Amino acid sequence: MVLENSLKIGNGIYTVKEISRILRLPYAKVNSWLRRYWDGKLGESYSRNYSWKVDNSKAVGFHTLVEFYVMMQFSEAGVRPKQVLKAHQELSAIYNTPFPFAQKEVLDGIHTDGKKIFLESPDGTISLDGTRQLNLEFIRIFFRKLDFGQDHLAAKFYPLGKEKSITVDPRRQFGHPVVGNTNIYPETIYNLHKAGEPPGFIAFTYEISEQEVLDAIEYCKLAA
Repeated sequence: MVLENSLKIGNGIYTVKEISRILRLPYAKVNSWLRRYWDGKLGESYSRNYSWKVDNSKAVGFHTLVEFYVMMQFSEAGVRPKQVLKAHQELSAIYNTPFPFAQKEVLDGIHTDGKKIFLESPDGTISLDGTRQLNLEFIRIFFRKLDFGQDHLAAKFYPLGKEKSITVDPRRQFGHPVVGNTNIYPETIYNLHKAGEPPGFIAFTYEISEQEVLDAIEYCKLAA
């Protein structure tokens, strides 16, 4: 099965700024990787584009957003981009998807001996050399913030963790973070909070819980 990576409802639409904000990654790094690797070397490998133009800004889908985080962790550990891309290509062929770093088995199979990063796959172990130690806990925490579909690819992301109500779901509101099971943007709640409205009043107005109000405020403060 090869997933379609096109600009349409259900795939999510995330600009560089939104990727940076949701994943809390440096804007410059996200922009560089998108330009050089997703539409550059990865695009060449699969004869396709991984991003599109939206209002004069590049945008990607949900699975590319998930892959950004994983690949950035490898980069921070000192793994050369060429090695990351090679692993991406090998795993893509094994799992028959252009988004292997959004695959449950891959994320669950990442480990390190302190010197090398290993990726377990049905065809064996792929090793990546790094100059610095990978903080494996970052990957584990990220893994716990994801829900996976029946195809074992990431389906939802919870920026604050699953114990909080903020959800990133590519099938709702073009993938923009929302509050719980509603289509309410966290920013809508946060703007009322900044205007001085108490959580109880906001919760009553939007028919959500006070905890969901507090989650929205927390998300916006951290993402600012």
